[in-house]
Amino acid sequence: MCAHNKDLLKGYLRKRHSVTKLVVHLVFTTKYRRKLFDGYMIKQLRESFESACEKLECQLLEMDGEKDHVHLLVTYPPKLAISVMVNNLKSTSSRRLRMLNTHLTAQSKAGLMWSRSYFACSAGGATIETLKDYVNSQSTPD
Repeated sequence: MCAHNKDLLKGYLRKRHSVTKLVVHLVFTTKYRRKLFDGYMIKQLRESFESACEKLECQLLEMDGEKDHVHLLVTYPPKLAISVMVNNLKSTSSRRLRMLNTHLTAQSKAGLMWSRSYFACSAGGATIETLKDYVNSQSTPD
């Protein structure tokens, strides 16, 4: 592979039979939208998400949040289902946060920190319109 192609593929996950760059925008909300988090807890969540992502062969690109929700931007391999990633991120972060902040267990009878629901949206550098134009610009053979 020439040096030019290596520069073009920087940031992509290269495996034996595929080249991918899958990025998802995730939003997790607290159970009943309770305002649980402060700046220190957001930092703890970031560390927990980074650790969980490493184990899942993902990469946490960005993460921030407010008192009742967090946003994550994560790259992930094609073999990993988003629902599996979400379950892992929520469970490990919840466990770690409750361990480090003992007052959180009193917030819910079941000890649940996250709502069961989540938001997931694919994210990429190009807009849908740009991709549509690119696909439509392909020369159909005669």
